[in-house]
Amino acid sequence: MFTIASLWIPFTVVAALGQVARNAMQRSLTKPLGTWGATNIRFLFGFPFSLLFLGAVLVATGDHIGMPPSVFWPWLLLGALSQIIATGLMLLAMNDRSFVVTTAYLKTEAIQTAIFGFVFLGDHLTGLKVLAIVIATVGVVITALRPGGEKSFAELKPTITGLVAAAAFALSAVGFRGAIINVPGVSFVTAASFTLVLGLFVQTLILTIYLLWRAPKVLQSILGLWKPSLLAGFMGAFASQFWFLAFALTAAANVRTLALIEVLFAQAVAYYSFKQPIASREIIGIVLIVVGVALLVGF
Repeated sequence: MFTIASLWIPFTVVAALGQVARNAMQRSLTKPLGTWGATNIRFLFGFPFSLLFLGAVLVATGDHIGMPPSVFWPWLLLGALSQIIATGLMLLAMNDRSFVVTTAYLKTEAIQTAIFGFVFLGDHLTGLKVLAIVIATVGVVITALRPGGEKSFAELKPTITGLVAAAAFALSAVGFRGAIINVPGVSFVTAASFTLVLGLFVQTLILTIYLLWRAPKVLQSILGLWKPSLLAGFMGAFASQFWFLAFALTAAANVRTLALIEVLFAQAVAYYSFKQPIASREIIGIVLIVVGVALLVGF
């Protein structure tokens, strides 16, 4: 029987689809705006849409939001700051490697979440989970290797960048879920929407101040490209809204596992939009990553 608690499944599917679209839009803006300019697009232009989402939710639910407890803020900052770093690293990796392969690197996020849990929380890792980590790691290596010639440091750079981005995304998911579940006295929809607004506000503030300080001309360029930026911002807020709704209903690990369908979406985008052929070697690597992550969180 389908219940409210099960809504995290369609929420995650919609979020994954929206995220692939947003990533593709951000990628096209990286060249004219630079990495951090393109990163700021999702926050600066997404923030107004998050306010609209929250307003609609408050009208529909009749909820009233007060000042969240002190425990809310550290979780929010962890989620917001980690996501800034993760998004910037993701765009750097996409500049050096194919869109779909970069997405595959990001899907090691679930693996890294399990490792963080073991190191910092003492979470038990069974033999099957260790095997899953090995399978997924082999998949990453196979995907990163290029036929003919030895790997150079330059070829390893996008791999490392993608894996570090995945680690930051893992911390971000944990942080935002921690914030959402600490918004008291409101529906899960309101808690998710409220957290999204504050998260985007913090991210917009930080990156805008940084760009004003280090690259003021980039902000001018962003305003000059407001039409594509507006669409990318909307898709970013749209995807984040559904990610947060899913985080409000279930553990972040469950959400990020189902989000593996993003790899399939990314393949379609890479083939039809970027005209990037996918080698059989890369397909094998991606399959191993998916199998490894699915084993890790499925048992």
